[in-house]
Amino acid sequence: MTVVLPGGVNRSDLKLSDGRTISYYDSLEVNRSATDKRNDESQPGIGHLRLDPLVNEWVAVASHRQHRVFLPPKELCPLCASSGDKLTEIPDKDYEVVVFGNRSPALTTPGVSWKLPQVTGIDTPNADAAGACEVVCYTSDHNSSFAKLPVKQIRTVLEAWKDRDAALSKLPFIEYVFPFENRGEEVGVTLSHPHGQIYAYSFVPPRVEKMLQAADSHLKKTGRVLLDDVIKREIKDEKRIICENQEWIAYVPYAARYPFEIHIAPKRSVARMSDLDEGQSENFASVAKEVLTRLDGVFGIEMAYIAAWYQAPVNLGSDSMRLHWQIVSVRRQPGKLKYLSGSESAMGAFIMDLEPEQSAQQLRAVKL
Repeated sequence: MTVVLPGGVNRSDLKLSDGRTISYYDSLEVNRSATDKRNDESQPGIGHLRLDPLVNEWVAVASHRQHRVFLPPKELCPLCASSGDKLTEIPDKDYEVVVFGNRSPALTTPGVSWKLPQVTGIDTPNADAAGACEVVCYTSDHNSSFAKLPVKQIRTVLEAWKDRDAALSKLPFIEYVFPFENRGEEVGVTLSHPHGQIYAYSFVPPRVEKMLQAADSHLKKTGRVLLDDVIKREIKDEKRIICENQEWIAYVPYAARYPFEIHIAPKRSVARMSDLDEGQSENFASVAKEVLTRLDGVFGIEMAYIAAWYQAPVNLGSDSMRLHWQIVSVRRQPGKLKYLSGSESAMGAFIMDLEPEQSAQQLRAVKL
């Protein structure tokens, strides 16, 4: 089955041998019919959620993930295209962008009668770890990266994100959809192929809850959207802006927590990724590519980073929370990382050794 998406992107849905769906996203017309020739493997069972009563936060327990693939060599990479006797997660011999369910998901589809338990303190019952975990492969080129993708292919990635956000948001047990990328062993990557993930949670994650509270409070107090006001301040101050075009702006936030932290937001704000219109979608790629290229150019090495999309929850915050992309790197110098030690890890209280204006200047100074 082929579905036509915005931006001239075609989605082709097929089944893997174990029943998972794989979706190919192509900017050109391609016949996708390759079958998965691997032997059927049973999917792991569902994990469970436990409540930490000290902070009323859900913790997912997924012990089956201990045996997942860890930093295999290129010739054994499961995210490369299949070739000859080398059978991978992608049955076709080449691809542009693909999305499929994680083979070792921390969250997965629950039974039809599933409900998240009401929080009642220390006696709150456990629940199946409902949700979804998907892999988004940006390119078939194992040695590439998001920053090296052609602008047209970045648009294809964006359409894949938008498409999956819309689909996952319709599931009755999903409360928050989170596309993200971990890049580099320094932030825990277990597969070096250029890829990201999408976690869809059955609850609103703690950091999003806190952001939603701040956004709701600002709206109630001022009648304005918090992120809109943040962007107005960045435009007024000018000195933390990295780059911008008619639809998007990239800046180092006023109170950055990491040596290099960049936020990218649409100037015409929207609540969720699937709400981005044609103008916003078409203009995203150039800013995204420039920002990540500048990040790699600061020290002339590929920077480890976490790139996280924040947006309004599925059923909350449409009037107050707004979509934006936060990219953070723990590298502060070529041979030094910022470790999250006592204050950051135990207290959540960050201490920055580098002024945000200084890191913004370093990023702007990179010659493209």
